[in-house]
Amino acid sequence: MSVKIPLAVAAIAPDGNLTARQRRHLMIEIAKRRVRPGSGSAIEFLRRRTAMEKWPDLREILQGIPWVVVGGVATRAYMPERKTMDMDILVHAKDGAEVMERLQSAGFKIVSPLAVPGFLTRSPKGIELDVIFGKGVWVREALAKPNVDPANYPTISLPYLVLMKLKANRGKDVGDMSTMLGLASPEERNQVRRVVAKYSPEDLADVESLIFLGEKELELPPPERHKKRTTRRKTRG
Repeated sequence: MSVKIPLAVAAIAPDGNLTARQRRHLMIEIAKRRVRPGSGSAIEFLRRRTAMEKWPDLREILQGIPWVVVGGVATRAYMPERKTMDMDILVHAKDGAEVMERLQSAGFKIVSPLAVPGFLTRSPKGIELDVIFGKGVWVREALAKPNVDPANYPTISLPYLVLMKLKANRGKDVGDMSTMLGLASPEERNQVRRVVAKYSPEDLADVESLIFLGEKELELPPPERHKKRTTRRKTRG
């Protein structure tokens, strides 16, 4: 049984086969049409940063090797912490072999290769760790200028996290980006713009749309207007 292609999808790709970028455009356009002021969460909650989830501390194991937390765990440095099933780290491809050797010496088991260069591993406590091997100028920059999260783990800075999420193009990535960019300062947003303009200029328009959506989340919804009910007294003649 064939699945009927929605009109909004068919208008972009008649055969229904959207590219990753087309999927992101479509999700952003849907969100822009439906966005309303307010996210349902207090501003104080949105600006709170926590490290309640306990992840493997790799600082001693990988001492001397540049590495940063990426993916869902990294978002807790820029938005409220959310549930995620595994921890992702980025290392330079040239350090990949040594990283894997050190992890195995610390009791990590290699489970399988990733869809991108790197490996899925499992810690001695059974926690999954994705080790991503990256290369290129932006990877060197990201590893050289890490941020820190509430647990003081080296974490990829916001511009490069957005760059990675733009490439991932999943629904949850669109949500993460709009929230993080909405909460970001003007200077942080400009840093994101500069990095995206340098490494993925075709995605700049989407970044502006994501900032718009994120700002809408922070706006207070208009006060509800209650209609005044008036009762008419009947007069008897």
